[in-house]
Amino acid sequence: MRLTLAALLLPVAALAGCNSNTAATNGSTPAPAASAAAAPAGSNWVDTVARTPEGGVRMGNPDAPVKLVEYGSRACPYCAKFDAEGFPALKAGPIAKGTVSYEFREYPVHGSLDLAPILLGKCVDDSIFFPMLDQMMQNQQTLLANVETAQREIAQTLPNGTPNQIATAWAEKLGYIDFVKQRGLPEAKARACLADKGGVDALAKNAAAAEQSYNVAGTPTFLINNKPVAGVNDWAGLKPQLNAAGAGI
Repeated sequence: MRLTLAALLLPVAALAGCNSNTAATNGSTPAPAASAAAAPAGSNWVDTVARTPEGGVRMGNPDAPVKLVEYGSRACPYCAKFDAEGFPALKAGPIAKGTVSYEFREYPVHGSLDLAPILLGKCVDDSIFFPMLDQMMQNQQTLLANVETAQREIAQTLPNGTPNQIATAWAEKLGYIDFVKQRGLPEAKARACLADKGGVDALAKNAAAAEQSYNVAGTPTFLINNKPVAGVNDWAGLKPQLNAAGAGI
């Protein structure tokens, strides 16, 4: 599916699109671990966070020899599982050492459902991006508990709604506005981000580029040094691939 504004309005299909394939185990041989790199004086790599031209947000050494990218969805249970199992190990180990950088790129695999958490998640300052992402992943099941009811109500009340109107409706019905307010994002700013057409346009453009460049069709999809990692959707499968690239985990 090519992500267009029209595609973002398609109905949610039971959280379809999350990758559920078994992780590949191709016997990758670990490469020698890359040498650690010191962060600039007075800083550390875990707190070094920046937006990227591809629309993602990167944590870590921008010149790390191993560059990991995740195309993910804040509504995808497999992404939440990776956030719980893999991300802490990455932060404590190779990201902190400067040998691996990690970039999260939003991919709205669930169409309109993904819009609210994406627009709100990208609404925060860079220093808060990953803590907010982590919180959304940890609370995913609670936030999405009423998806089916919310979808029916939105279909009835906004049959011809714009992506931004529908994003706001999802945010209200699933509790995302209260969720981000409780974590320091003012409601006025949250609603402004939900209403930002430029944010939706950029999301559609970046998602289409991901499909064209890397054949991204589900989440999570991982890249290591700009190459897709086929058949891997969890930490158990990704860790040996990273070590084969020299991550030294």
